[in-house]
Amino acid sequence: MAEQRIGIIMHGVTGRMGYNQHLVRSILAIRDQGGIGLSNGDRLVVDPIIVGRDRDKIEALAKKHNIVRWGTDLDAALANPDDTIFFDAGTTLMRAGLLERALAAGKHVYCEKPTSDDLDIAVNLAKTARASGLKHGVVQDKLFLPGLQKLKMLRDSGFFGKILSVRGEFGYWVFEGDWQKAQRPSWNYRKNDGGGIILDMLCHWRYVMDNLFGEVQAVSCLGATHIPQRVDENGKVFDCDTDDAAYATFELEGGIIAQINSSWTTRVRRDDLVTFHVDGTHGSAVAGLHKCWTQHRVNTPKPVWNPDQPQTMNFFNDWEEVPDNWPADNGFKAQWEMFLRHVAEDAPWPYGLEAGAKGVQLAELGLKSWQERRWLDVPKLEF
Repeated sequence: MAEQRIGIIMHGVTGRMGYNQHLVRSILAIRDQGGIGLSNGDRLVVDPIIVGRDRDKIEALAKKHNIVRWGTDLDAALANPDDTIFFDAGTTLMRAGLLERALAAGKHVYCEKPTSDDLDIAVNLAKTARASGLKHGVVQDKLFLPGLQKLKMLRDSGFFGKILSVRGEFGYWVFEGDWQKAQRPSWNYRKNDGGGIILDMLCHWRYVMDNLFGEVQAVSCLGATHIPQRVDENGKVFDCDTDDAAYATFELEGGIIAQINSSWTTRVRRDDLVTFHVDGTHGSAVAGLHKCWTQHRVNTPKPVWNPDQPQTMNFFNDWEEVPDNWPADNGFKAQWEMFLRHVAEDAPWPYGLEAGAKGVQLAELGLKSWQERRWLDVPKLEF
């Protein structure tokens, strides 16, 4: 068994997602486990360099996590032939430009989503990546969640019969920042900074629906700015000029209807921060981040509507949990390992920048649907 080194330029790791999910729980976790196994028996060992504009923050992260290589000069990092992958988890508005620079420097690219706030830019970026012959990918983390992996298993086994509908609920209360610190950065609520929950979350729901239930064919979306003012990280009150909640309905191939609510202004009383309820002719399932419960048609109870008496049935008791029959790893880490194998040995990889453009397309159509107050078809993109 031989070791193969792979150098990764990581940009945007001082932010919440870049730091927690990609740096600590993915790349450093892969480093600390000794790399990942390849099909020929070799071990692929990651060697990250973290790059950012704030020297103090980058240096502190490097010292905290024993990362030998760090810097503030992205051009110098891109010029190093020993590092073959560029990763970005920075701001949406900077992403396409950074990825274009990395592709021009001959780097394989992997990034967070959305890939842009503009569909034309996202499509052209995907075309540029395809023409380059380099490997490229976009994070589709929710497909790797244990709960959604269980939904996929149920679908593949024929458990649902014909899928009829999907209902998704996502979100939680994000504090306004006045008397309790907000859990999300303030740019999320400013349009000019790339904020808005429609742009953020419809990119996720696109790949979830396309891969688990059926390709999205039409959308009707209503957005809202429920909280008009918030307090930023410096204690300054600012006006929120973009959506903090979205209520969307989708038509999927095969006649499936999907309804997904996304909100940073809701208090949670459900099984998880995100849940998907799938109804089919033979059975139903409800999945969260990790757990999944099922109810087959032979075990479906027969409720009786009687508003004059308190409900006697406990509907939660009539569902059976899907067991954890395989080890669950962090979803971001699992996808990182898949992409690294794709770069190192051309292993299968279906989540290129084309998938990122599809997410931007649905978000853009969702915003247009809200503005025009009507249903919109989702045409196939050409790359």
